[in-house]
Amino acid sequence: MMKIFSKYLLLCGLFTFLVSSVHAERIKDITSLAGIRSNQLVGYGIVVGLAGSGDGNTGITLQSMQSLVARFGITSDIKGFNADNAAAVMITAELPPFSKPGQTIDVTVSTIGGSESLKGGTLLMSPLLGADGETYAIAQGNVVVGGMGVEGADKSSITVNIPTVGRIPRGASVEKLVQTAFLDTDYVILNLHQGDFSTAYNISQAINESFGEGMATPLDKNSIRVRAPADPNQKVGFVSMLENLEVEKASPPARIVINSRTGTIIISGNVKVSAAAVSHGSLSVQVKENLNVDQADALAAGAGANAIAGPAAVTPDTEITVEEETAQAFLFGSGVSLSDLVDSINSVGATSSDLVAILEALREAGALNAELIVI
Repeated sequence: MMKIFSKYLLLCGLFTFLVSSVHAERIKDITSLAGIRSNQLVGYGIVVGLAGSGDGNTGITLQSMQSLVARFGITSDIKGFNADNAAAVMITAELPPFSKPGQTIDVTVSTIGGSESLKGGTLLMSPLLGADGETYAIAQGNVVVGGMGVEGADKSSITVNIPTVGRIPRGASVEKLVQTAFLDTDYVILNLHQGDFSTAYNISQAINESFGEGMATPLDKNSIRVRAPADPNQKVGFVSMLENLEVEKASPPARIVINSRTGTIIISGNVKVSAAAVSHGSLSVQVKENLNVDQADALAAGAGANAIAGPAAVTPDTEITVEEETAQAFLFGSGVSLSDLVDSINSVGATSSDLVAILEALREAGALNAELIVI
């Protein structure tokens, strides 16, 4: 009996913990450290070993191959090269923060010429440059392609996925360290993923309660400045404790986001409407144009086998149909919540386009207390 009672208390405690922390978020999940970011790299290279799916006689590819072999002391005219099995490519990669020389990163290889597929190809050694023009990594390796393309003798073809783009896992070696001021600064700046004054204030309060008053200061809706330890050896441990603090994230502002291309509509839980009445209906007008041909009215010229029939009589016949659905109306009371709004609109069988029209009309009437965003 005691064991059952202990398990019951444990379950109750777990339930209470889950309920109490349902709105709590870790600082590391809603913020990022200022100055600690990845860097984009780009490069140009040649993929060789293709099975006839290369660039062919593309000038840039032939020139690249000529320049490449010249590095090894081989001199040849450009007419002596054939790029059927080679392709000029652009190489992109993302250099994570604090990456050290000798570590490897993934790269993406994309064709820029007439190559139809990179399947089976090998990227030759290519430098990857940063925004400052410096080389930060060297890429080389076998290209992995997830797509496939097949072409028949009659020029019919089928393509699965994208065979002109491939990846090289761990295909680039980091050659240069990107310097950061993480160990030299006296403060750590936390940048919110989604700016909010209330959330910034809650984060500063949680930090001050855990580490002491005056440790954190909210700068604006996006940033919180936190005093860091003077000893560089303590900064990693301090940030580890800092980013695992749980804070209460403020409720987002009332927004309605509409994707005009897909018809997707997202309504936040804080959307309210004032008292309003909505009448919804549609009018459909269809016009059909038919031509009636009457051969009996045609006249014949001549006699016997030489008789020639005259033109047939063509009479237009226009049919116009007008259909109008009965307008359906519903009434919103003051301060209607999200669930009531959705239930009322769904009850009239409105489509996504109808819903957009209703929401826009409510906003123009001043009855919709939310920001309407169309993407």
